[in-house]
Amino acid sequence: MKPSKPPRTAAAPQEVRLIGGRWKRTPLPVLQRPDLRPTPARVRETLFNWLGQDLSGWRCVDAFAGTGALGLEAASRGAAEVVLVEQDSALLARLSQLKARLQDAQALRIERGDAVASLRQRAGQGLDLVFLDPPFAEGENEALFTAALLAARATLRPEGLVYLEAPHPWSAEALDPLGLEVHRQGKAGAVAFHLLRLLSAQ
Repeated sequence: MKPSKPPRTAAAPQEVRLIGGRWKRTPLPVLQRPDLRPTPARVRETLFNWLGQDLSGWRCVDAFAGTGALGLEAASRGAAEVVLVEQDSALLARLSQLKARLQDAQALRIERGDAVASLRQRAGQGLDLVFLDPPFAEGENEALFTAALLAARATLRPEGLVYLEAPHPWSAEALDPLGLEVHRQGKAGAVAFHLLRLLSAQ
C-alpha cells in the first residue's frame, strides 16, 4: 500500500492586476493569508475615478500594504512618493521583488513596521493620501480602526484624504470625534469603502 501524500498546507498564490497608469495589467501575487483581502478591481476603479487618474506630485502612504495594490495604483498614476508599510516578512519580500521588476519605480518605498506606529511617526508631514485597509477577518477590531484613523488624520495636509475599507459604513457620528468626515462612500459585497477628509470646520 502506497503511503498517502501529505496534505497541502497552502494553495499556490493567486493574482490581482493593477488597473490603471503606466503599470496597468501588472500582476500582483496574493499569498494565502487569512486576513489578506486585496481591494477588488471594481473598488479600485471607483476609488481612482473619485481621486482622478493623474496623481502627479502626490505623497501617499499605504499603511496596511498587503499586496500593495492600493499604493501601487497610486504610484502607477504618477504619485511622487508612495510608502508601502507591511509587517509580514513574506509579503515584504514579494513587494521588494515586485518593485525590482517595475520600471521607473523610484517613487516607491517599502517599509517594514506597524501601520499605526508608522503613521504616528509621520504626523505633520502634510500627506495627500493615506490608504487604510486594516485586517478584520476575525471581527472589526474597533480599537485598531480608531487608532489608524487618528494617526492618519495627523499626517494630512488640509486638503488631504484618507481611504478606508471596513466591514460596515462609518457614520458621521463615529467620524466626527476623530476630526474626519465622509467625502465619498460605497459598498462592495461585505466591504464598505470610504474616502474621508478633514472636518470642514477644522
